[in-house]
This record gives sequence, structure tokens and C-alpha cells, in this order.
Amino acid sequence: MQTFDDIRFYDAPEVNDAIMEYARHPMFKALLQFTFPEKSEEEITATLLSCRSIQDFQERVIYHSVGKVIEKSTEGFSTSGFEDLDRKQSYLYLSNHRDIILDTSFINFALMNHEQIMTASAIGDNLVKKSFLLVLSKLTRNFLVQRSLSLREMLASSKKLSLYIQTLIGQKQSIWMAQREGRTKDGYDRTQQGVLKMLAMNRGKEPAMVYLKKMRIVPVAISYEFDPTDIFKVPELIAKSEDVEYIKSSNEDFNSIMRGALGNKKRVHISLGTIENVVFERIDAKPISENDKLQELAQEIDRCIHSIYKLWPSNLVAYDLYHDSTKYVHAYTEKDKRAFERRIERRIPAETEVARESFLLMYANPVINKEKLAT
Repeated sequence: MQTFDDIRFYDAPEVNDAIMEYARHPMFKALLQFTFPEKSEEEITATLLSCRSIQDFQERVIYHSVGKVIEKSTEGFSTSGFEDLDRKQSYLYLSNHRDIILDTSFINFALMNHEQIMTASAIGDNLVKKSFLLVLSKLTRNFLVQRSLSLREMLASSKKLSLYIQTLIGQKQSIWMAQREGRTKDGYDRTQQGVLKMLAMNRGKEPAMVYLKKMRIVPVAISYEFDPTDIFKVPELIAKSEDVEYIKSSNEDFNSIMRGALGNKKRVHISLGTIENVVFERIDAKPISENDKLQELAQEIDRCIHSIYKLWPSNLVAYDLYHDSTKYVHAYTEKDKRAFERRIERRIPAETEVARESFLLMYANPVINKEKLAT
């Protein structure tokens, strides 16, 4: 594992030293006080001292932290599909991505509840520039995806990442990856062919579909009734619509992490889907290029994610408001509609039509994606 030192998470012997070194960091102390409000400082220290592996830290600290987030910032957390997993098996969870930290945190919370193998998760190195966040990410089994590289550096980095993922899977370690680079800010969830291409880079002479089939890909759809970071995403969406480069502020990602964790999400649901082996075999049998095969697999993953995505009243209200229709009026209440309209009023100035449309599409696109499955 020495060759992966620049991207890997902590090995067991490194865990306790890292925990104790950062135990008095203000952000770490705030996390612990949030997690264990009833415990004394001595009791919290004893808990930290007992953590000798990432598994210990996740079970004894982070699991309870996520439980507190669910308790304080949601009105319900539900799952589907986890009961179909094999507890002795590792998987590659390929997921839509809405929140920087919580997507993986909620998935691992659910995996622990179902006594399944928790994931090692990919995270962009641009998101963990603060030392506290980098240490916390490595303590929760995150490995780094290097960003802002030249084309040549990107190729070498992708090959290393592919090899590292293959190594982890060989150790029966489950993996979480987003279906695309970065969060989907417009709700239009699509799998990037490049993600699948990277995963298959280390296949040697083996066909890509044969190699990827053995990874046991599980599509994941996570849906938030309200996205606490929705208003943060609007400026980038406007810039994209106007074909203008969007430049993040220095603390934008950190603010999104904090708002995402503590902001009201109302209800949250995670659905797991299935890509049957026959899908890989059917695609592999086609007389098309490997790139085209990867694109077809990406489309199959998209169809699965869109079909299992849990729609909330917020999605259906947004669809009707965007299209000026009553198509889904039977599926939400007047109270649901008023609550969503108040959310728009608080976040979007009345005269900013582009911002309003971007905001509505953020919630409406999952409905549009699901409708396309029937066409």
C-alpha cells in the first residue's frame, strides 16, 4: 500500500494517534460535543482512546454523529434495497451525489444498521484542504481523488486511483463513488462515462464489461425532500446557463458542508438498485467499441437510479410550478405547495427569473428523469 500514500485513508496503527492529535481541535471538539452532549470530557476522551481502527471510530463516534444529524435536521430517514445485500459480500456503490459529506455518511449509517460492510469513499482533494477535514476524511475511510491536474498528471492519477480501487475490492472492501465528478447541482443525475472508464483502467486485456461485472456495481439514489444547500448551488447554475466560468469563493465548500449537515432536510430516502449480470453480458456481446459499451452501461445505471429515486412533494410541486401545470396536484397537498413556495420566496428574489427557474429545475429534474423512463 506504500505506493498509495498520497491518496489512501489511515491504516489501523495510525488511527489513534491521528484522533488524539486532533482531539482538541475546535471543530473536532464541536463535533464531539454535538455527538455526545450527555458525556463528560473524561468519558469522551475514554471513547476516543478506545478507537484503534477506522471501524472502531465509525462505530463508536461517527455512527452516533450521523444519528444526531438525522435526529436534529430531518423528519424521517428511510431506506430500500439494503435488505437484498449479501452481508459477506463487498460492493461498488455508484451513487447520485447531492451533499459533499452527508451522502456517504447516510449510506454508511444505513449499511451499519443492516450489518453490511461499510464503504471506502472517494472524495475530491479540493474538499479537504483544511487539515481538520483531511484528517476526519482519512479517519472515515475516504480516499482522495486528485483535482486540478494537467492532462498528463490526470492520466497517471486516474491509473493510480483505478489500481487502488482494484486493490481495495480485492481486500473485500466496499467502495462508494459518485456517478460523476462533483455534486449534481441541477438534479439532472447522469453517470459520466469517464468514471466507468477510470474504474476499468486496470483491467489489462480483460474486456471492460467482464471486469466491471466482477465489481458488483450497485446503483444508489439518495433523495432529500429539501436540500439545505439549494441556494448555494444557484449561482453556479446561472453561470452555467449563461456560459460563464463560475469561480468558487474561498470558503464555499466548507460552508456547504456545514449547511448540509445542520440545515433542515425534511425527509431523506436512500434506494439501492440492481444491475443484473445479463446486462453486462448483453452489452459486451454488441459489435461496438469499448467506449460505446461504457456509454451504454452508464445509461443503464442512469435508468436504474432514475427508476428507484424517491420523489417527494417538493419535487412534484416544483415540476408543476416550472411547467405552470397541475399534472401532479393529486400527489401533494396545498400545505406542501405553500411550504415550497415560501422556500422560494425566502431564497430567490422575485425579479430574478433565471434563478427561480434554476431553483425549480433542481427539484423538478428527478421527476422529468423518471417520466423519460416511460417514453
